[in-house]
Amino acid sequence: MNEEKSLIYNKALDILSRREHSKNELVQKLKNKYKNIDIVDEVVSKLIKNNLLNNIRFAEAYVSARKRKGFGPKKISYELIAKGLLDKEIEGVLNDIGGWNQAALKAFKKKFPEGKSDDIKITLKQKNFLANRGFGFQEIESVFGNDML
Repeated sequence: MNEEKSLIYNKALDILSRREHSKNELVQKLKNKYKNIDIVDEVVSKLIKNNLLNNIRFAEAYVSARKRKGFGPKKISYELIAKGLLDKEIEGVLNDIGGWNQAALKAFKKKFPEGKSDDIKITLKQKNFLANRGFGFQEIESVFGNDML
């Protein structure tokens, strides 16, 4: 019995050594591989207690990576909810990271190097692009109110 616990713990460490995971992600991966759910729960509790598994740290890494790829706070928030994080954890990380107006501007410039359009139809497409990327009204308007384009 103790041997199985050690095996599961080492597998969890192996998974965590590659990248940060949310608690739900790790539990799911371990439960898919090992059938002894009690030991999986025990191992996950030990990892949390030793701060090897931390939802906030995972959220910070995830938000930073997705923000770099040009996604906004709304989309990232939905993705984190799907990964089992709580609203208060997500909101705190999104607020701490900040800089969403700049992220929207960067995503816009990458997609539309020619800048804002004078044609209302194209402007709507440009705004829809940012909305689909997960940026809110304030971030979108900060891009279109910006004379730096």
